Amino acid sequence: MTTDPLLLTGPLAEANDRLLRTVSGLTAADVAAPSLLPGWSRAHVLTHLARNADGFVNLLTSARTGEDIPMYASAQARAADIDAGADRGPADLLDDVRRSGQRFDAAVAAMPVDAWGATVQTRRGPWPAAMLVWGRLREVEVHHVDLAAGYLPADWPEAFAQRLLHEVVTGLSGNPAAPAMVLRFDGAASELVVGDPEGAPAVTGPAPELAAWLTGRGAGELLTVDPDGPLPNPPEWI
Repeated sequence: MTTDPLLLTGPLAEANDRLLRTVSGLTAADVAAPSLLPGWSRAHVLTHLARNADGFVNLLTSARTGEDIPMYASAQARAADIDAGADRGPADLLDDVRRSGQRFDAAVAAMPVDAWGATVQTRRGPWPAAMLVWGRLREVEVHHVDLAAGYLPADWPEAFAQRLLHEVVTGLSGNPAAPAMVLRFDGAASELVVGDPEGAPAVTGPAPELAAWLTGRGAGELLTVDPDGPLPNPPEWI
């Protein structure tokens, strides 16, 4: 999958549509129920998705104007906004997710070509503005799974799953806590290597299943290990 922000607007629109369809079917009891994220209800996840969209709007505005605009006012303000929004009902949550996504789309449309070359300050440090649409797509797809409302990693588009898998493996390759392993997917025609491949176990399976396992969104039931044994224990994905 490309990281070109303008080429990713189509996949993002499709991901948003899938998310909104899921949310539109949730009841008050559903949104109050636990998500896959410890300590968060589905309403917490949906509020986070809405505030994340607004945070990315701040970063796009920073890139477009040259102003130093943080993604969030502070970590404390981010957490407080999520907690406050998690008490709402399904109609308000759906409206918030839809409208915040529309604000993000408008901010992308307002970006002049040269602004995509700017660097912005995310919660985890500097990031190219050109990666913000990918970042939003990743948030929508991964947290859609976190809702535990019927959308699974197997439902991820193949191109997205492979792009996420490559990104996670790149992060693991720079992490000394990551175990050595060879990941094979696409009918075992493609592979990615973490650490020293000499003697490392080979983990084989569909790209969405590999990405889900490495990001903590799946236990890897469809994955095989050669030589036979348990799956490696990768560090937590953040």
